[in-house]
Amino acid sequence: MKIGIVIPAHNEAMTITKCLASVQTAIKQLPSTITATVLVVLDSCRDNTLELVKSVQLESAQAKNTKIENADVNYLCCDYQCVGQVRDLGIRHAIASGATWLACTDADSVVTPDWLIQQIAHIKAQPTDMICGVVSVDSWAHLTPQTRKDYMAHYQDKMGHRHIHGANLSFSAKAYLAVGGFAPLPCHEDVDLVKRFESTGYAITWSNRVRVITSSRLQARATEGFAAFLANLETNH
Repeated sequence: MKIGIVIPAHNEAMTITKCLASVQTAIKQLPSTITATVLVVLDSCRDNTLELVKSVQLESAQAKNTKIENADVNYLCCDYQCVGQVRDLGIRHAIASGATWLACTDADSVVTPDWLIQQIAHIKAQPTDMICGVVSVDSWAHLTPQTRKDYMAHYQDKMGHRHIHGANLSFSAKAYLAVGGFAPLPCHEDVDLVKRFESTGYAITWSNRVRVITSSRLQARATEGFAAFLANLETNH
């Protein structure tokens, strides 16, 4: 089994290094029979995100004592300004490189150390075509207590939840290609993909054992993404 981990990034210099470190930690927990590679897709970056990714890539190559093109961390650059297109570009590149299972997260998030092995455990326990995981918020310190209360009342951190996060979504390559992949949408590309998995009859696991910790920033990269959701809650108070 080969896992392709795809991370879209748009001006994420403040968070990308921590994100990649968490993903590398998760990869180290995998058994030797499973390999995993990371692909950062940099979309219209105007800061030094690329330089930081290159630095992590070099460290990865040196740790493996191999050429940099064989490092576990790689990258692509594009200028789509559309997260749906960015995710699809990365996923298809990973599949072309041999990935049979794809795991998505975001550059402003960190995955838990058992993020990948929990996915493997689900697949072994009951074959599935997609896993929708949960997210935790990294800090509530700059938000009002009422915003946190409203969020907690809304969010179902349990098995069988129905939340969809591009920052914590994984699926088989075969099923992804069969449904046509991520649509070129500027937001809700994750919801659209899950709906097409459902309508086609693919098995979906809704898990709170597959976890990601995401940023509570209010400056949204996607106009209707998670940051925008938090910002809307905060504005209401």
